Amino acid sequence: MSYKIKQNKDLCVGCGGCVTVCAQNWKMDGPKAEPINITVEDIGCNQKAADVCPVKCITITE
Repeated sequence: MSYKIKQNKDLCVGCGGCVTVCAQNWKMDGPKAEPINITVEDIGCNQKAADVCPVKCITITE
């Protein structure tokens, strides 16, 4: 099963929480974060990234 990682970059406030908890799939792109891979086979730490986001701009779907 694969998962799609989506981010509403307009809502991102650049706190870096997602990068802190899931550095293998998130990076800072200037003042905002972005996913490195938008399709993953395992949710892994991406769920933690979505959970720590203060503006809830990260969604994960199958």
